[in-house]
Amino acid sequence: MMKISIGEIASLTNGKISGDETVIINNVAKIEEAAQGDLTFLYLSAYEKFFPTTKASAIIVKTGFNKTRDDITYIECESPEKAFFNIVRKYFNPKVNLTGIDSTAFIHPSAKLGKNVAVGKNVVVSADCVIGDDTIILHNSTIMDKTRIGNNTVIHSNVSIRENSVIGNNVIIHNNSVIGSDGFGYSKNEKDEYLKIPQIGNVIIEDDVEIGSNVSVDRAAFGSTIIQRGSKIDNLVQIAHNVKIGEHTVISAQSGISGSTKIGNHCILAGQVGLVGHIEIADNVIIAAQSGVPKSITKPGFYLGAPAREIKTAQKLYAHYHNLPDYVKKINELQEEIKKLKEKLG
Repeated sequence: MMKISIGEIASLTNGKISGDETVIINNVAKIEEAAQGDLTFLYLSAYEKFFPTTKASAIIVKTGFNKTRDDITYIECESPEKAFFNIVRKYFNPKVNLTGIDSTAFIHPSAKLGKNVAVGKNVVVSADCVIGDDTIILHNSTIMDKTRIGNNTVIHSNVSIRENSVIGNNVIIHNNSVIGSDGFGYSKNEKDEYLKIPQIGNVIIEDDVEIGSNVSVDRAAFGSTIIQRGSKIDNLVQIAHNVKIGEHTVISAQSGISGSTKIGNHCILAGQVGLVGHIEIADNVIIAAQSGVPKSITKPGFYLGAPAREIKTAQKLYAHYHNLPDYVKKINELQEEIKKLKEKLG
């Protein structure tokens, strides 16, 4: 069982302790589920209703929080959520326990594996692959010819990494994702039949990227599909051929990005966002859930709707949509009044 002193937690979070400084923490939990010995946190007002009844032994709160209970130890800091996540990263981050190369794995003789590489059951590593030090490849993954994988990368079960892909350091790829499948490229002949355009490019995933489960990242038709360093991709995201995603951009579940679109740095795409192909999104753009983006966004900001518009404009339009029945009623009344006036005037 983990045992962490309040002093250690305060030191790591640069927090100020109020209350019993001898408390020992065994676990972390949400405020509404916490038990004796747990550490929790509070930073959203919507969760303050759980504070009077939480059973946590200690709580991380924002500086100046109204401390109405004396049976709980407080750690005050400027960003409770960041402080809490730092504690989780340091003390409660799960480790993958896999060592060596399983007897069921196939490693092509030409593949190059670095130091301390762990390979699970039924993994296939094809010809000329290069895999860096301390990489962990879990069960049933397939890594095709001439792929390069960096150091400290974790590839979870049933992942397929296709030929010529380049994966950086400290990358995590979750279950059932496919990196480097063919892009959706076809052209019609004179008979209106679709002919496949060979997809001869690759995928480049830079350092510190995390890719969720069931994500498809298509290889480029020519050149590279690129996910730049530090970006995070949620489950069930489609990234088409020749897309470029900038640094430290976050893309939420069920979003789809069409071919050759470029997304800037430090962007956020919420769930079920759709982008057409061959457009560009500027740095520091936030696109709200279920928005559709039909053209380039050239200025930083918050965008909403289908088609996506700057947030204030979109909200005004939604307000008008909501009032359409009243507008129709009023227009009909005005038309009736005009008709009566015309009849009166002859």
